[in-house]
Amino acid sequence: MQPIIADLHVHSHYARATSNQLTIPNMEKWARVKGISVLGTGDAQHPKWFEECKAALNDDDGDGIWRTKTDFPFILQTEIAFVYTQGGKGRRVHLVGLFPSIDVVRQVQEMLLKRGRIDYDGRPIFKMTCEEAVENFRSISTEIEIIPAHIWTPWFSMFGSASGFDSFTECFGDQSKHVHAIETGLSSDPAMNWRIKQLDKLQIVSFSDAHSHWPWKLGREATLFETKMTYKDIISAIRTGDGLSSTLEFFPEEGKYHYDGHRACDVCLKPSDALKLHNICPKCGKELTIGVMHRVEQLAERAEGVKSPNAKPFQHLIPLSELIAAREGCAVATKKVFATHFNLIKAFGDEFNVLLKADKEALAKIVDEKMTEIILANRNERIPFKPGYDGVFGTPDLSSYGLEGMKEQHTDD
Repeated sequence: MQPIIADLHVHSHYARATSNQLTIPNMEKWARVKGISVLGTGDAQHPKWFEECKAALNDDDGDGIWRTKTDFPFILQTEIAFVYTQGGKGRRVHLVGLFPSIDVVRQVQEMLLKRGRIDYDGRPIFKMTCEEAVENFRSISTEIEIIPAHIWTPWFSMFGSASGFDSFTECFGDQSKHVHAIETGLSSDPAMNWRIKQLDKLQIVSFSDAHSHWPWKLGREATLFETKMTYKDIISAIRTGDGLSSTLEFFPEEGKYHYDGHRACDVCLKPSDALKLHNICPKCGKELTIGVMHRVEQLAERAEGVKSPNAKPFQHLIPLSELIAAREGCAVATKKVFATHFNLIKAFGDEFNVLLKADKEALAKIVDEKMTEIILANRNERIPFKPGYDGVFGTPDLSSYGLEGMKEQHTDD
């Protein structure tokens, strides 16, 4: 059975800070180029996007998988922000929702409309605790799956330094037993999450949270399943781990909240150095944004390198377009990058085949020696990084290849 490569956390063009080209046809086109097997729709509760999805996707035939006219599969999905006060502290937590049917999404829309608007943003905000949210979703259907999104992001997550919790059960209360997985986010990987014993009972999934359709966004994180392509089987794997085989991960150092720092002052610090400064910016005297690595250290109960009892394999990857841009010394969305990317996809079928499977001899027939070396170094996780911090993405250090590094590779998502 070929593994299903799933990216089940994306957005539509109705979400804030997303590309206006983020449509079902573009998502399908570039998911195929990437090598993704199934995508989330993103923003399923948004009224206009919901209608676009219904128009573009065929009936699910009862398996919970919605397909385009050219047979590419989607699962109904959204991300919602919950902003509220609990324990005397303001909380801002994002949750991903996966839905089994159009009828269930309609009921979700009705439930949310009783509490606010759903038409102003693809990722709306509600004043509802995470415990209430899970209870309300489950009152509609126990087949809905709720996953805390990018759980370490400082500003909007379950364990975020600025607005999160120290405890999973404090966040979800009596509904904790109905939450089965957590999403790593770009600034953490499974190994970092293994250090937190309270997460041992939860599955670890990774998805892109893409704000555009380009292949350096879609599938930059993904989860591999060895199941049938049905909503029921994929959800069962998320809930039990049986059939969830591995994840593909952004290098956490490339994530924009990995280290501590202060963007305005161009200050980036590893946690131990930030602690020596009492988490205060040495240039302006304001508080630093506490990054994911620091937050993991605060909650860690295991030493670095110790595996969780339920650990699954994972692979770090830099997107192919970024590697090509580094080789060419240009920005990622340029003709040079697209030309080389196209030649590689034409030769190997999709991006994941290039990144994970293409051998040295075959690559050397398409690209030069240095590009081949960079692709293989990426596969073997041998490229070091200048870590990201306070909203600034990290950058690979390619000086050993005679290259300065990538330029303007990321927007803010």
